[in-house]
Amino acid sequence: MNEPARLRIAVVGVSSLIGEAVVDELRARKLPFSELHALDDERNVGRADAELATGDVAAFDFSRVDLVFFCGRAALAERYAEAAAAHAWVIDGSHAFRSRPDVPLVVADVNPGVLQAVGKCGLIALPGSASVALATVLAPLHALAGVVRAEVATYHAVSGGGRGAMDELAAETVAMLSGKQPAGRAFGRPIAFNVIPQVDSIEVDGVSREEHRLWEETRRVLALPDLAINATAVRVPVFFGHGLAVHASFERAVSVEAAASVLQRANGVSLIAADSTLEFPTPATLATAPDKVYVGRLRADATRQSALNFWVMADNVRKCAAHNAVSAAQILVNTPQ
Repeated sequence: MNEPARLRIAVVGVSSLIGEAVVDELRARKLPFSELHALDDERNVGRADAELATGDVAAFDFSRVDLVFFCGRAALAERYAEAAAAHAWVIDGSHAFRSRPDVPLVVADVNPGVLQAVGKCGLIALPGSASVALATVLAPLHALAGVVRAEVATYHAVSGGGRGAMDELAAETVAMLSGKQPAGRAFGRPIAFNVIPQVDSIEVDGVSREEHRLWEETRRVLALPDLAINATAVRVPVFFGHGLAVHASFERAVSVEAAASVLQRANGVSLIAADSTLEFPTPATLATAPDKVYVGRLRADATRQSALNFWVMADNVRKCAAHNAVSAAQILVNTPQ
């Protein structure tokens, strides 16, 4: 484990959007490995990219590897991740273990220190993409002025629902432009040319599971259990790139200039200044350059003291999921054991 060149890696759920993105990140980043195993459930066995053929996760011996990424459905992680964690570092991008207090919940740009206690093997959970984007931007602002409340409206891309949801958006768009009525299977109603104020199921309190996850995960990553987060999660007809409109209140007075200065120096953040020719980040522009969480429309809240409004945009699959997963792995590899 002390020699990165000998690292043996498995990617479970490799046929998913995030699985493919993790493999791309591993090849692009400086995380040397000697073995890379592509794994999935039996339905996807035999699929291959230019270099990797997909094997059956049910038949794989996890004692053969040092590092495992779970990138598919939560059911795969629930079935195999804990057993794998007895032998290897396991980084799970599903929601299977996010709420467990004994499992570190990590955003590499925000709370990398929680990985120091993992040791030579163990289970690590990653937050959802919207939570990653929100925590990455709130962390430096909290260090500056002490965030106490965040009102958030999210604009979730359909890729958060997987490859099938993306295919459905494309097919629905063609159908509607041809004068046909789309079926609307992925989200219970058509998504093309539509906006749906629901991401995941609605619970008995009227709050969606995604809204619950957003505040629970963000509080935990920031180590702010009392942070007030009021969220509305919305699905929009965009392929990649989650957007968040954020209205944040702080303990101490904070100017736009001071906030901009902090964000310009923050880990994983790129601030689009008001006088930039880009003006603000959008899914069709900066979300396609997935190495940062982008912030724009930074301004004072004229209705409240010590409050700011801003817009956040990040590639949900590549930056918030795959990039975060591989960044967490790099921290583990470089932490003395």
